[in-house]
Amino acid sequence: MNEKELLLRRIQEEDFTVYETVLYLDGHPRNKDALAFYDKHRAIVKGLRDEYEGKYGPLTIYGNNDMNDWHWIDRPWPWEKEANC
Repeated sequence: MNEKELLLRRIQEEDFTVYETVLYLDGHPRNKDALAFYDKHRAIVKGLRDEYEGKYGPLTIYGNNDMNDWHWIDRPWPWEKEANC
């Protein structure tokens, strides 16, 4: 696995952690430990997304930060095989 693939894998792992924590919080909204865990991993995934998008371009439509150009369509989308080459 190259650096890009490893970074994308880390994003996927952290996204999974965040989504699973959200499901737990739906049933336990006042659990302070779960809230802290959620905040920690949400910050981690934001940092990883920022790093990925800085190096390889937007992961989602929300990652297009240039008000003068629409970069979303410039590269293969992350889920396309050639995006991981």
